[in-house]
Amino acid sequence: MTTETRQAYLLAAERAVQLLAAKEVARRWEEESVLPGMSVGGLAGHLARSILQVEWFLDGQALGAEPVSPVRYYARLVGTSVPDSALNVGVRARSEETAAAGPTVVGEQAQAAWQRLALRLDKEPADRRVAILHRPGEEMLLDGYLQTRCVELTVHLDDLALSVGARCPVPEAALAIAVDVLVAAARERHGDQAVLHALARRERDVHQALLVL
Repeated sequence: MTTETRQAYLLAAERAVQLLAAKEVARRWEEESVLPGMSVGGLAGHLARSILQVEWFLDGQALGAEPVSPVRYYARLVGTSVPDSALNVGVRARSEETAAAGPTVVGEQAQAAWQRLALRLDKEPADRRVAILHRPGEEMLLDGYLQTRCVELTVHLDDLALSVGARCPVPEAALAIAVDVLVAAARERHGDQAVLHALARRERDVHQALLVL
């Protein structure tokens, strides 16, 4: 699974690099995106961070804490659908911080990081851990973290492409990983009965059980 996960991640990251370099993104940088309260630039910054952060986390110091699974990473999130939740405020702040450099720099930084990762990931061992720097004390196995980045890349590639009217199909391998992780997170958060209702009896889906993000 290690090789497949890393290849799927790199393909999705490459697609993100291509979209970030699109003229439509630069032209609409200051405009509102399809995500309320987030500009196109902020959304682009958020997308870019799913490439930049992998490198930052690899360069951080992992101390040997029990690794968090990608399913748990999402299942425990609180306030995903509340615009002013601490979670969403933090995401927007980090995204706008990255976007402040402007479309050209953000695109160049993402491309350079992707190129380095394409060489680096192949050399990292299967048991490699990374520190989750915005959650002090937490760690994940590298491949588990890359699965969460597949979620972020596939979701926000779609968001950014729709925001600027661009066509940007998402690689199937990354989509499959994202769906697997999010459905598993929904099962952990709400239980199988609720997920069954969401899949087969929408009129009984009182918890919107499949809405993880």
